[in-house]
Amino acid sequence: MGKHHTATFKAHLVRELLREDKTISQIATAHGIHPNQLSKWKAVALQGLPGLFERRDATSVLQAAHAQQITDLYAEIGRLTTHVAWLKKNRWRAKVLGARASRPSSRWTRDGRDARAPRSISPDLPRANESPATNRPRLVL
Repeated sequence: MGKHHTATFKAHLVRELLREDKTISQIATAHGIHPNQLSKWKAVALQGLPGLFERRDATSVLQAAHAQQITDLYAEIGRLTTHVAWLKKNRWRAKVLGARASRPSSRWTRDGRDARAPRSISPDLPRANESPATNRPRLVL
Protein backbone atom coordinates (compact mmCIF):
# COMPACT_ATOMS: atom_id res chain seq x y z
CA MET A 1 0.00 0.00 0.00
CA GLY A 2 1.34 3.44 -0.93
CA LYS A 3 1.94 6.50 1.13
CA HIS A 4 -0.84 8.95 1.77
CA HIS A 5 0.20 12.58 1.43
CA THR A 6 -1.61 15.59 2.80
CA ALA A 7 -3.26 18.14 0.55
CA THR A 8 -0.81 20.78 1.79
CA PHE A 9 2.16 18.64 0.75
CA LYS A 10 0.65 18.00 -2.69
CA ALA A 11 -0.05 21.72 -3.19
CA HIS A 12 3.55 22.54 -2.21
CA LEU A 13 4.94 20.13 -4.82
CA VAL A 14 2.57 21.37 -7.53
CA ARG A 15 3.69 24.94 -6.78
CA GLU A 16 7.28 23.86 -7.25
CA LEU A 17 6.33 22.23 -10.57
CA LEU A 18 4.56 25.37 -11.79
CA ARG A 19 7.60 27.55 -10.96
CA GLU A 20 9.62 25.43 -13.43
CA ASP A 21 12.87 25.94 -11.52
CA LYS A 22 13.47 22.18 -11.52
CA THR A 23 12.30 19.33 -13.70
CA ILE A 24 9.66 16.83 -12.63
CA SER A 25 12.32 14.16 -12.20
CA GLN A 26 14.42 16.35 -9.91
CA ILE A 27 11.44 17.24 -7.68
CA ALA A 28 10.28 13.60 -7.62
CA THR A 29 13.72 12.34 -6.63
CA ALA A 30 14.13 15.01 -3.94
CA HIS A 31 10.83 14.04 -2.27
CA GLY A 32 10.81 10.29 -3.02
CA ILE A 33 7.72 10.35 -5.22
CA HIS A 34 7.26 8.82 -8.65
CA PRO A 35 7.26 11.41 -11.48
CA ASN A 36 3.95 10.06 -12.86
CA GLN A 37 2.30 10.82 -9.51
CA LEU A 38 3.53 14.42 -9.67
CA SER A 39 2.14 14.74 -13.21
CA LYS A 40 -1.26 13.50 -12.00
CA TRP A 41 -1.29 15.98 -9.10
CA LYS A 42 -0.36 18.80 -11.48
CA ALA A 43 -3.19 17.84 -13.87
CA VAL A 44 -5.71 17.75 -10.98
CA ALA A 45 -4.52 21.17 -9.77
CA LEU A 46 -4.77 22.72 -13.24
CA GLN A 47 -8.26 21.24 -13.70
CA GLY A 48 -9.40 22.71 -10.40
CA LEU A 49 -8.10 26.24 -11.01
CA PRO A 50 -11.19 27.52 -12.89
CA GLY A 51 -13.36 26.20 -10.08
CA LEU A 52 -11.59 28.45 -7.60
CA PHE A 53 -12.90 31.52 -9.40
CA GLU A 54 -16.37 30.08 -10.04
CA ARG A 55 -16.85 29.29 -6.37
CA ARG A 56 -16.82 32.97 -5.55
CA ASP A 57 -19.81 33.47 -7.86
CA ALA A 58 -21.54 30.42 -6.41
CA THR A 59 -20.72 31.64 -2.93
CA SER A 60 -22.39 34.98 -3.58
CA VAL A 61 -25.50 33.17 -4.84
CA LEU A 62 -25.51 30.97 -1.74
CA GLN A 63 -25.05 33.99 0.51
CA ALA A 64 -27.99 35.75 -1.13
CA ALA A 65 -30.18 32.65 -0.71
CA HIS A 66 -29.07 32.37 2.92
CA ALA A 67 -29.89 36.04 3.57
CA GLN A 68 -33.36 35.55 2.02
CA GLN A 69 -33.93 32.47 4.17
CA ILE A 70 -32.94 34.39 7.30
CA THR A 71 -35.33 37.21 6.36
CA ASP A 72 -38.17 34.72 5.85
CA LEU A 73 -37.44 33.01 9.16
CA TYR A 74 -37.40 36.30 11.06
CA ALA A 75 -40.74 37.20 9.44
CA GLU A 76 -42.15 33.86 10.58
CA ILE A 77 -40.80 34.45 14.09
CA GLY A 78 -42.54 37.83 14.11
CA ARG A 79 -45.85 36.32 13.02
CA LEU A 80 -45.61 33.57 15.63
CA THR A 81 -44.62 36.02 18.37
CA THR A 82 -47.63 38.18 17.55
CA HIS A 83 -49.86 35.10 17.55
CA VAL A 84 -48.56 33.95 20.95
CA ALA A 85 -49.01 37.43 22.41
CA TRP A 86 -52.59 37.52 21.12
CA LEU A 87 -53.28 34.07 22.58
CA LYS A 88 -51.87 35.10 25.96
CA LYS A 89 -53.96 38.26 25.94
CA ASN A 90 -57.12 36.40 24.97
CA ARG A 91 -56.47 33.24 26.95
CA TRP A 92 -59.82 33.43 28.72
CA ARG A 93 -61.61 33.42 25.38
CA ALA A 94 -59.79 30.27 24.40
CA LYS A 95 -60.91 28.60 27.64
CA VAL A 96 -64.52 29.60 27.05
CA LEU A 97 -64.46 28.55 23.40
CA GLY A 98 -62.76 25.30 24.31
CA ALA A 99 -65.44 24.56 26.91
CA ARG A 100 -68.15 25.25 24.36
CA ALA A 101 -66.54 22.97 21.85
CA SER A 102 -66.21 20.11 24.35
CA ARG A 103 -69.85 20.11 25.51
CA PRO A 104 -73.07 20.82 23.67
CA SER A 105 -74.24 24.35 24.19
CA SER A 106 -77.82 25.07 25.04
CA ARG A 107 -77.46 28.71 24.04
CA TRP A 108 -75.98 28.64 20.54
CA THR A 109 -77.35 26.68 17.62
CA ARG A 110 -75.19 25.15 14.93
CA ASP A 111 -75.81 28.03 12.57
CA GLY A 112 -74.57 30.54 15.17
CA ARG A 113 -77.88 32.00 16.32
CA ASP A 114 -78.87 32.45 19.92
CA ALA A 115 -81.37 29.75 20.91
CA ARG A 116 -82.54 31.82 23.88
CA ALA A 117 -83.59 34.73 21.70
CA PRO A 118 -87.28 35.63 21.86
CA ARG A 119 -89.55 33.97 19.30
CA SER A 120 -90.22 37.30 17.64
CA ILE A 121 -86.52 37.64 16.78
CA SER A 122 -86.02 34.06 15.61
CA PRO A 123 -89.44 32.55 14.86
CA ASP A 124 -88.01 29.59 12.95
CA LEU A 125 -86.20 28.20 16.01
CA PRO A 126 -88.13 25.97 18.36
CA ARG A 127 -87.87 26.51 22.08
CA ALA A 128 -85.95 24.05 24.21
CA ASN A 129 -88.97 21.97 25.22
CA GLU A 130 -90.75 22.04 21.86
CA SER A 131 -90.49 19.62 19.00
CA PRO A 132 -89.00 21.29 15.90
CA ALA A 133 -91.54 19.71 13.54
CA THR A 134 -94.78 20.60 15.26
CA ASN A 135 -93.81 23.35 17.73
CA ARG A 136 -95.71 21.41 20.39
CA PRO A 137 -94.28 20.52 23.77
CA ARG A 138 -92.13 17.41 23.66
CA LEU A 139 -92.82 14.46 25.92
CA VAL A 140 -89.95 13.84 28.26
CA LEU A 141 -89.77 10.31 29.69
